[in-house]
Amino acid sequence: MWFGKTTEEVIKELKVDPKEGLSSDESKRRLEEYGENKLTSKTQKTLFQIFISQLKDPMIFILLIAAVISAFMKELSDSIIILVVILINGMVGTIQEFKSEKAMEALKQLSTPKAIVKRDGDLKEIPSEEVVPGDIVILDAGRFTPADLRLIESANLKIEESALTGESVPSSKDANVNFDNGNIPLGDQKNMAFASTLATYGRGIGVVTGTGMNTEIGKIAKMLDESETEMTPLQKKLAELSKILGIAAVAICTLIFIISVIQGRDLFEMFLTAISLAVAAIPEGLPAIVSIVLAMGVQRMVKNHAIIRKLPAVETLGAVNIICSDKTGTLTQNKMTVKKFYTAGPDELKAVDELDINNIDDNLLLKNLMLCNDATYTETSQTGDPTEVALLEMGVKFNILKADLQTSSPRVNEVPFDSDRKLMSTINKQDKNYIVYTKGATDNLLKIATKININGNIQDLTEDLKAKIIKASNTMSDDALRVLGAAYKELTSPDIPIDSIEKDLIFIGLVGMIDPPRLEVKDSISTCKNSGIKTIMITGDHRNTAFAIAKELGIAENENETISGVELDKLSQEELNNKIDSLRVFARVSPEHKVNIVKAFKSKGNIVSMTGDGVNDAPSLKIADIGVAMGITGTDVSKGASDMILTDDNFSTIVSAIKEGRNIFNNIKKSIIFLLSCNLGEIITLFIAILLNWDTPLKPIHILWVNLITDTLPALSLGVDPGDENVMDNPPRNTKESLFSHGSGIFLILNGLLIGILTLIAFRYGEKVYGTEGVHAQTMAFVVLSVSQLFHSLNMRHPRKSIFQVGIFSNKYLVGSIIIGILLQYLVITIPFLSNLFNLFNLSLFDWTFVILVSVLTLVFNEVAKIFIRAKSKNS
Repeated sequence: MWFGKTTEEVIKELKVDPKEGLSSDESKRRLEEYGENKLTSKTQKTLFQIFISQLKDPMIFILLIAAVISAFMKELSDSIIILVVILINGMVGTIQEFKSEKAMEALKQLSTPKAIVKRDGDLKEIPSEEVVPGDIVILDAGRFTPADLRLIESANLKIEESALTGESVPSSKDANVNFDNGNIPLGDQKNMAFASTLATYGRGIGVVTGTGMNTEIGKIAKMLDESETEMTPLQKKLAELSKILGIAAVAICTLIFIISVIQGRDLFEMFLTAISLAVAAIPEGLPAIVSIVLAMGVQRMVKNHAIIRKLPAVETLGAVNIICSDKTGTLTQNKMTVKKFYTAGPDELKAVDELDINNIDDNLLLKNLMLCNDATYTETSQTGDPTEVALLEMGVKFNILKADLQTSSPRVNEVPFDSDRKLMSTINKQDKNYIVYTKGATDNLLKIATKININGNIQDLTEDLKAKIIKASNTMSDDALRVLGAAYKELTSPDIPIDSIEKDLIFIGLVGMIDPPRLEVKDSISTCKNSGIKTIMITGDHRNTAFAIAKELGIAENENETISGVELDKLSQEELNNKIDSLRVFARVSPEHKVNIVKAFKSKGNIVSMTGDGVNDAPSLKIADIGVAMGITGTDVSKGASDMILTDDNFSTIVSAIKEGRNIFNNIKKSIIFLLSCNLGEIITLFIAILLNWDTPLKPIHILWVNLITDTLPALSLGVDPGDENVMDNPPRNTKESLFSHGSGIFLILNGLLIGILTLIAFRYGEKVYGTEGVHAQTMAFVVLSVSQLFHSLNMRHPRKSIFQVGIFSNKYLVGSIIIGILLQYLVITIPFLSNLFNLFNLSLFDWTFVILVSVLTLVFNEVAKIFIRAKSKNS
């Protein structure tokens, strides 16, 4: 609690002479004791380690076992195909993970390269890594703070801390401030300067109190390092599915073993049959297909200004029901803007657009605020304090430029802003006279003003008039506007004592400014609300400012929905969890608070997205289900910790991304249900044949071919199916909901039965017509199995609508995949080398006609079923 100690106590505790600084020997000793002033992180994974981690999946283990057994049984083609699938899946995951987890590297890059310190009584510029606790550091405008400092001297010092605290304007610092209370938010610690923040104005001297991981930014780095990456809802479901399929494969193989023994089949045939069923039970291409569909979704989202850094984040987006958003730069424009003004003539607050430059009072107010100003403003560049830039921008609206005013009224003297006076004054020459222009805090200004300008008439500033001014100021403050007052007086000579410049002033008026909301955000928040998504504001700004913005945007309706960081400190995590549902706005919060808030929302089973752009947002971005960083204003740290980056910094892009995420999940579900129903058809085909003691209708290589080649293209095509335009009319899906909910399970089983039965019909027909040597009948079963699945992919387009309502050619990729699938089947059968490899028979034209007609029945039966489903929906 360095901010709670006096400068004398800090200097004594750190054992340093502020005039001499540390000696070279002492600094070396402390460097050995405390280590270098840089951030540490976990050892980064190698590419090989990342690849191996991709294989830690139950489905991959099952596939590896199947590959080993296939190789042992000398079915090398089966084994090779399985290993190729595993390799592709591992490579896709490796590439994605290698691109992520850059947060710690970005944090390291924030360290400043040089720092000015006192060593052996002299000022020295040293690498920031060599700064140690007790060093005396010199700060001036434009210089980054190399470590956490307790200020011991300051002169008009302002430091930009928005990346750390979330506050939208630079924080004024004062070395002489002392705090008795030990519970002071980071943004209110006026006697401290923190590592990696930027001095924008004035100068200061501080003593280093913390370096490296012991700084405030180091605490954030530690939180980033400690937070674990959780599995997404789809990853959890696929892991569960893998276990179920693995158990099913073992159970089926055991059952087949028992049946085979009873039937007296030989050992070799038993093993081949068991492998066939194991292969049929497991959709080999599923892991790769899910990864590829997600990757394709990522490419589409890039075009819509959203970069997905981690593939599983795409499907998680579709389940988001809480968006925790940082205020500054995310919901707001991250620039101060004058909204209202007040002059005594009309005695009313007006919008800045109503300012009349032909009115004496309005013109004088504007001229005052632009000349008593150290900022610069052009169309391409703005420098200086954001508050002063906003005043110049107000003038530009009325085609008045500071440069033009300074030409006619050059500055000849000034009294700089001081945090005690909270005032700034300039003396400008105008014709043969001189004018003092003063701006600053309303209360302080009224203490030194004796007159008031009302419609060009100078009158005494009475208590009644002061009361009206104070009322106008309070009204703007209640609306979370930052209020500045303006006053002036005329001089015949600029040569007057400094302490006489700010006396007997003539009051002109007030302006109120704020960091305004982004124009499009309100509509986006409304869309979220209609979609069952709550928007939560989390900010480092003051409570009244945060609530005013939240109320304007429709996030909160009353102040009971807001809470401050100080109040959060009094709550345990469990108490916050219980209270979280009633809160919408969190003000004056620290990075630790943000993490606790996200944890509280997640404790209620919510899928939480956290948006932000600052260093202070990084831990909560990482712990959230979806961390969303701003691409333009965001720091490298926030981008490194995020799952998604918005290239246009537009909150509305999040809503578009959620819509895309919902459609992508629906498409992935289509692919999964399609593959599983096809695999169930294969299981039913083999199981019934073995149960009835028939010859085996399919070989393992036939099933692998269908699963990996014929099924894969339709499954991928379903993954890029055109999205449902009305998907945002539905509430977020329940992540605990099964993949087989809403009738998907029944649909899967019925179609699996249909595919299996049609395949067996073709097999038995082939045996009856061409004899029981097996190859001809197996070929017909092989074609019906694959082609019926190709036609079945059309059934997946919509659970109720006919394929003709959806539009056969609305997904050209799917139509193309069906044509390619049939063509591949034809080539495998007709090319001698391939037909020998697969042990197939060249079918006649009549055979082809028969198998195609049988296969198309999958589409016919589903179309008929959908007629009854639609009729039932209309009647209900």
